[in-house]
Amino acid sequence: MANDTSNLSKSHHTYLSNLPSKEALTSTYLHTPISQLRTPAFVVDRAIVRRNCTRMLRAAGKSRMSFRAHVKTHKTTEGTRFQLSPTTDGADEDQLPLRSHAIIVSTLMEAWEVLRSGLVDDGTVNDILYGLPVSVTKIPEIHSLRTQLAVKGATLRLIVDHPAQVDGLNAFTREQKDGGYMNDEKTPSQQMEWSVFVKVDPGYNFLMTHLLASSSTISVYGFYCHAGHSYSSTSLPEATTYFTTEVDTVIEAVRITNSLRSSTPPPNPILYVLSVGSTPTAHVSAAFKASEVPGTLELHAGNYIFHDLQQLATSLIESRDIAFRVIASVVSLYPGRGAEGVDEAMVDVGGLGMSKDVGPIKGWGKVVGVLKDGPSSMAVADWLMNENTGWTLSRISQEHGILSNDLTSLMGKSGVSDSNPSMRLNVGDKVAIIGQHACLVAASQLWYYVVDSDVPGVDGESVGEKVVDVWVPWKGW
Repeated sequence: MANDTSNLSKSHHTYLSNLPSKEALTSTYLHTPISQLRTPAFVVDRAIVRRNCTRMLRAAGKSRMSFRAHVKTHKTTEGTRFQLSPTTDGADEDQLPLRSHAIIVSTLMEAWEVLRSGLVDDGTVNDILYGLPVSVTKIPEIHSLRTQLAVKGATLRLIVDHPAQVDGLNAFTREQKDGGYMNDEKTPSQQMEWSVFVKVDPGYNFLMTHLLASSSTISVYGFYCHAGHSYSSTSLPEATTYFTTEVDTVIEAVRITNSLRSSTPPPNPILYVLSVGSTPTAHVSAAFKASEVPGTLELHAGNYIFHDLQQLATSLIESRDIAFRVIASVVSLYPGRGAEGVDEAMVDVGGLGMSKDVGPIKGWGKVVGVLKDGPSSMAVADWLMNENTGWTLSRISQEHGILSNDLTSLMGKSGVSDSNPSMRLNVGDKVAIIGQHACLVAASQLWYYVVDSDVPGVDGESVGEKVVDVWVPWKGW
């Protein structure tokens, strides 16, 4: 192994990160109308987040599956709490359990921040899966993390998909037992087995052979499958096919593993955790019966907390299920400048604020609301949900974007715009944009302004018009 990291738990860069202060941000922006936010601004509707998280846990509960929430989309303490327990009593009207304690992280920084945030201390999280196959160069840090989690009664699980990862974990454990590595950090976790999911991909048969033949320090907790290509689904039957394939794949992995353990099937086969899912396939999981699986079926998903245009294109959600908007200001107008004479406008958000991911729905974002310069004449809940503005984020540079519109005329010369003048733009207006991929759009933000459309407006205010909270996402790797 490389250098001594005995002080890693004290000096790890997560403790040196300088995230914005939630307290300072809340003090500054609480009760601020959306129309007065400096742009670009990332706005999240907490009511939609709550509904999305409740729906996902209900789907898992109906199928008698356990649920593991992926936190990479939002990377926040508050979002994690909603994903794991969106209701106060942890149950819905049918008394289905609406609570989980298991998460997936995409980076070690996320795991460190979950630990720092108090989510482990208060029992919200007790099971963390590091969702990237193990990098052997990070094993000392991973060991330090699992040591601190173990002290608090929580478990860190890993994913392996290559024999070299197994060799690295075994080598590290041998050094621990020999008293060489991190010799001054004796903890019970030195004797713990590594708890791993085997990622099910082509070649996993060989990997399992290697695991079972060479490791006394690794415990196979289960099998993990993620059908990322399910994002191309455009219908319920298509997503159902992807989900069924995921389940069939992990069941086959169990069959192969049991056959490798013994030429004679054991009287009591090991019941592995079979983790499957993505946001598209999770939406169809409620029709599946987990009792048909030889083990514990676990559903995992993450994007659903916000949703986005890519999810909308699957036809499995509606625009009202998308919980975020990027608010941008119109800084210039170009009547008739676009292809075939369409109107264009410049806004103050570009690739760094919207990402450059694309999807089946054209453009880099869809304008779903126009807030006119000056006092709002409509409920914010309305201008955040209009699907027929006609404006698309059709081109983007680093810090600005170009909107194109084939439905209205900036100058009011078309019959369409005359009948819907609120969709014409002026310099100074603000637009609400849904992005293609929520995970990457959110990752570019320093903080999220949170509104709640379930909170009634007072004194003539629109529903969801003012900031009720600010969430600060974790940064780094």
